[in-house]
Amino acid sequence: MDIDAWVWWLIGAVGLGIPLVLTAMPEFGMFSVGAVAGAVTAALGFGIVTQVLVFVVVSVALIAVVRPIAARHRAGEPGLATGVDALKGRQAVVLERVDGNGGRIKLAGEVWSARTLDTGQAFEPGEQVDVVDIDGATAVVM
Repeated sequence: MDIDAWVWWLIGAVGLGIPLVLTAMPEFGMFSVGAVAGAVTAALGFGIVTQVLVFVVVSVALIAVVRPIAARHRAGEPGLATGVDALKGRQAVVLERVDGNGGRIKLAGEVWSARTLDTGQAFEPGEQVDVVDIDGATAVVM
């Protein structure tokens, strides 16, 4: 029983696909696609050197192109901040004296209760403050 080369390449592709599923390492998938390309090359009647060369070129090309894209995607650039996260870092205007015990500010068009980050610090009405955190319904400013 003589098995054609393209069948061996497909067996290799399946063999490389198994670790992809078990380990979730995308490189195995790229090698698997390279093996399928080798199978197509073998089915078209090219020699073993061409088959191996196609396998290597396709696998390396996929790794060179897909890995950087996947790494960028995995790193995840910060999206649009929403909710209280969107308020952090914004400036507000003091409406009533703000100190370590409390006060009022106007933040994003709304009146918020506020307190200072440094309990010894105080801001008078009309001053600009920076919102460093939101603690419940209270803006922490400096």
